[in-house]
Amino acid sequence: MNQAVKQPFRYISKKRRVTEDRRFITGTGRYVADVNLPGMKHVGLVTSPYASARIVRIDASKALALPGVLAVLTGDELAAQTNQLYSGVEIPKVRRYPLAVGVARYVGEWVAAVVADDRYVAEDAAELVEVEYEPMEGVVDPEVAVTEQSTPVHQDHGSNVLFRKTWVWGDVDGEFAGAQHTIAYRARWNRNSTVPIETFGVVAQWSESNQLLDVWASIQMPKYPDQLAAALRLPGNAVRVHFDVDVGGSYGVKRGIKHSVLTGYLARKLKVPVRLIEDRLENMRGGDAHGPDRIFDVTLAFDGDGTVRAMRMRALDDCGAYAGRAPLQLGKPVGAIVGPYKTRAVQYEAISVTTNKTPQEAVRGFGQAPTNMALEMGMDRIAAHLKMDRMELRRHNFIGPHEFPYTIPSGSTYDSGDYGAVVDKALARIDFPGLMRRRDELRGQGRLAGIGISTCLEPSGGNSAFEPLFNPKNETTTWMDSCLLRVDLSGSITAMMGTSSSGQGHETMVSTVVAEVLEREPDGIRVIHADSLNALPSNSPVGSRMAIMLGGAAAGAARRIKTTLMRIAAHNLGVPVEELHYADGDVLVQAAPERKMTWDQLIQIAHRRFHQLPPDIEPGLQASFVWEVPTGGKMPTADGRVQMYPCYSFETHIILAEIDPLTAHVQLREYVVGHDCGTMINPDIVHGMTYGGVAHGIGAALFEQFSYDRTGQLLSQSFMDYLIPSSHEIPDIHIVDHCTPSPLTVFGQKGSGEAGYLGAPAAIVSAVNDALAGLGLNVTEVPINMARLGDRIARAKR
Repeated sequence: MNQAVKQPFRYISKKRRVTEDRRFITGTGRYVADVNLPGMKHVGLVTSPYASARIVRIDASKALALPGVLAVLTGDELAAQTNQLYSGVEIPKVRRYPLAVGVARYVGEWVAAVVADDRYVAEDAAELVEVEYEPMEGVVDPEVAVTEQSTPVHQDHGSNVLFRKTWVWGDVDGEFAGAQHTIAYRARWNRNSTVPIETFGVVAQWSESNQLLDVWASIQMPKYPDQLAAALRLPGNAVRVHFDVDVGGSYGVKRGIKHSVLTGYLARKLKVPVRLIEDRLENMRGGDAHGPDRIFDVTLAFDGDGTVRAMRMRALDDCGAYAGRAPLQLGKPVGAIVGPYKTRAVQYEAISVTTNKTPQEAVRGFGQAPTNMALEMGMDRIAAHLKMDRMELRRHNFIGPHEFPYTIPSGSTYDSGDYGAVVDKALARIDFPGLMRRRDELRGQGRLAGIGISTCLEPSGGNSAFEPLFNPKNETTTWMDSCLLRVDLSGSITAMMGTSSSGQGHETMVSTVVAEVLEREPDGIRVIHADSLNALPSNSPVGSRMAIMLGGAAAGAARRIKTTLMRIAAHNLGVPVEELHYADGDVLVQAAPERKMTWDQLIQIAHRRFHQLPPDIEPGLQASFVWEVPTGGKMPTADGRVQMYPCYSFETHIILAEIDPLTAHVQLREYVVGHDCGTMINPDIVHGMTYGGVAHGIGAALFEQFSYDRTGQLLSQSFMDYLIPSSHEIPDIHIVDHCTPSPLTVFGQKGSGEAGYLGAPAAIVSAVNDALAGLGLNVTEVPINMARLGDRIARAKR
């Protein structure tokens, strides 16, 4: 709780250079590719050219005869020596291993692995491995996969439906019966991902004498050491993951568990260090890092004044050939299923199907961005139906600032917010009346121009609630994070966290938080990454959680240090703690400030002067703190109500877009984001995340798609075909800040790591549809295909 937080802050919310930037801009970062161990060998991969094929025979004799080749590993051997990989839902007959076993289920799936002296030899040898396939019928279309007639991707499972459940929250039928209007529509979010600059990489080294596997990986994954040990049939303390490796971007997809199990097994078998670094083709085609591929069917019930009463939503998600955590991406939206609106009742049907495509992984927002787009598309349609102003319709349905905390039908309680204030700031920043005039002037010149609006939530704080919701056998109710803090004899402070970072600025955040509590200069606080054998519990930077969770843990550890210092001072000054005052690390008697103990004196006592310590305080000065998710710790109710996330950030996007009537190229001319993530610990980092998130959202809305043909061949497996926006496609983005502190966190902070991305695609669709309204056209799917849209515009003009 943040009741004791003082304002204004000393270091929090102040502009400060990002600690991590020093090593990045000087080229001294340390990535997996920089880990070079003596005698290290390299992995080359044999991949399937078929979307569905039985593996009849593998002949590795030619590859093994090539000088420099140590071994060729097949799926049969690996499956016999390891446990299957974890799945988020209960599907015991859908087995997944790093290498295909008996059947290849998507183009690019790993069929065999070659280990050689260097990567060049490994790739040459991989081409010499002869695999005899028997092609089989596959399924690519999720709407076919959901039917009983479709050919199962996993024969033993007997169906392509991995998860299907309908929840009803509130009197949906009654609200629909009493509503004056209903509309129904479909929204399509096509498959894309984050394709970070650095592909996934892992290095593993087995020590026979210590019976210990050391692992360096470009990882962002909860429970990675535990899952790795379980798959390799090792005790947890036989795997040491080094979290001090820099990660060159992730945004959720750097899970890499199959890469790591494969590499760890080879290192242990061959007794040599082994490295696997994906090339771009391997990453895009077989890295198992695609994002949601989702079809929404939505019906809304509303009254003539614009009040949205109820919603029925069916979400069909194509998770690819294997489940992993993909079905759970249908779970996070439960926590914000009505967005920032007071919709009273919801029916939500979530369906996850398997197809012969590359598997999904957790992508920025964990399924919330597609849902936000579907929700916002509905608000625009209601406004058009009622001939209401789109923003006024949203205001009419907003949860008011006086109504927080507010519980939505699915059981999640929003912590705080002032949505109208954020909208007002954004409208003022972009000069909305002037923006409308500019749009109308462009239209008067015969050009297609539109204004886009979205108002979306960012659930943050990374809870585990969707796990038991989607799998009742999984009774996980804690997603804690932790921090260990030490003050050495010199008075220097060191903080330790048990996770890796992929650009979120955790070192800056932790040092700022500790400095705020202990009132010491942040630049003098060192923050280090532990390894998994000496780290405290962590669930990694996912779900916009680290400002809340790691920040809360760091503050908790610092407060324990501060309490110890106060008690040492009280003991030596002969004054009750309640009569002391802490300032800049010194402790003063409130009634007589000249009586005090300095920071250095207190540190000396803690470390060296046992005779001056209170009897119940141990020598040395360190503290750890484990922070549980605020509002967490509960299982879902029988009807599926659950507190999904503790904190809810808000964003509104307002844009002006112009469409070239000949090419259908969409140009974003004005872009303003109003953003409220509570207290910003470091504004520059928050703004950087928001800029990047908007760029990512522009890519999802206009360019990025993993396209497949009818046989399951991936058509966009390089940056020649998978288009990402460059600096030319990203407009000047203006961010307007607002702060509604959360009552649940230490400093009032909320999450911001998914900001920008969660609202940008919805706003771009809104702008394009506004531009097309005069032609009687609208778009319902992303990315917005220029060729198809251009044909539609031409036909409409004719």
